[in-house]
Amino acid sequence: MYTSIVYALAAAALFGASTPIARLLGLSISPLLLAGLLYLGSGVGLAVLRSVRDRGWKNPQLPNHEWPWLLGAIVFGGMLGPVALMFGLKHTTGATASLLLNLESVLTAVLAWVVFKENADRRIVLGMAAIVAGGAVLAWPVNGLGSTDLTGPLAVAGACLCWAIDNNLTRKVSASDALFIAGIKGLVAGLVNTGLALWLGASLPALATGSEAMLLGFLGYGVSLVLFVLALRGLGSARTGAYFSTAPFLGAAIAIVIFGEPVSATFWIAAALMALGVWIHLAEHHSHEHSHRLQEHAHRHRHDEHHQHEHDFPWDGVEPHSHAHEHLPLRHAHAHFPDIHHRHSH
Repeated sequence: MYTSIVYALAAAALFGASTPIARLLGLSISPLLLAGLLYLGSGVGLAVLRSVRDRGWKNPQLPNHEWPWLLGAIVFGGMLGPVALMFGLKHTTGATASLLLNLESVLTAVLAWVVFKENADRRIVLGMAAIVAGGAVLAWPVNGLGSTDLTGPLAVAGACLCWAIDNNLTRKVSASDALFIAGIKGLVAGLVNTGLALWLGASLPALATGSEAMLLGFLGYGVSLVLFVLALRGLGSARTGAYFSTAPFLGAAIAIVIFGEPVSATFWIAAALMALGVWIHLAEHHSHEHSHRLQEHAHRHRHDEHHQHEHDFPWDGVEPHSHAHEHLPLRHAHAHFPDIHHRHSH
């Protein structure tokens, strides 16, 4: 089950690396257009990757009851969130926005716990607090927030709320094809951001610059988002959001190690706080007797204690494999995260 933690941290590392690499490439594009090209690179790249994997277009076979969750995630995460952020950036400083973006992981956790009834104990709350504090230290400007106008900060906070809703809605569909989910979200966000940028007067960059941005988006946004969805499948929204909020630190670490940027005392304070938060989460041990209700879904799996079923098709015995399968009611006790099989009340 710790594979999901690796997915979450790898997603954070790829996303965090996108900023220093964009700076290295000298992508001198307006922030809104750059965001659009990054997301487009994500969506197009994942669509191509999925077509290669499936040897052509394949129906995602998303269950009917999951489409509203995915459409909601696309609207909040791919449309409303970017628009709110860009509006906020026009009315506040970059330093203020960087600091406020740490609200996303907090709001993700709050919604997961309060609205979606995801389990949280004292260790998880403490770990989340330490990670978010590390992000705040890393983003905190030296000379204060730099603005007394609340319009911008409120808009950035609204963007964070949109992405927090997106994260929790995506959790609802995380058992389905991660490439399809991440790809469709990338395409919508890319079209929205690029369209807004062009509408506001931006010009498309040279082919080489645009290609570099889209390639970076494929890795830093696309592959990262696929890993994020896989982490949601195994960890739930709150824990995945906490691990992913290490992205600013990981991005700064990459800039220091690879690009030789100077190290400040702030960086080491943030590193210590985030390392403490991750360790608290890694040390989590949640175990109790619980019940599984009748459930039917499709995802990659092995025939473990949760997957004891027959096959209505010829099976070559290879694991893991993916197909629609049914879980019969079961009651047992073992250590677990709030993954796709353990979304029970306490």
